[in-house]
Amino acid sequence: MIELRASLSRIEELKGRIKELEDALQNSELRVELLKRQNEQCQEQLHHFQIQIRYRDYIMGEAVTQVWEVADHLQTLAAQADVLSLKYESESSRGRELAWLLKRVKALSINAKSYM
Repeated sequence: MIELRASLSRIEELKGRIKELEDALQNSELRVELLKRQNEQCQEQLHHFQIQIRYRDYIMGEAVTQVWEVADHLQTLAAQADVLSLKYESESSRGRELAWLLKRVKALSINAKSYM
């Protein structure tokens, strides 16, 4: 009789342990699902950031191209300014003022070379 009670007690202990293990398994399964959802969200964010980076790179490329075009145009203007400043420099005070402005264009052109 004592052995039977001990066996029943042992069975109850094992049932309790099985319940604990089942609960732990269920909690682990829920945690796995949560981690999967978090991973999906992270993947979506990563994709979004990659698109933003590609767009930013495109915009930066466009800006660099425009800076080069402006610098190139300034080079052309500087060459024209040289010719015009020589022509107008000695003619009048307005001519000297124009020559001064043309020299400023040339100075801008020289500064723009650093961007090319």
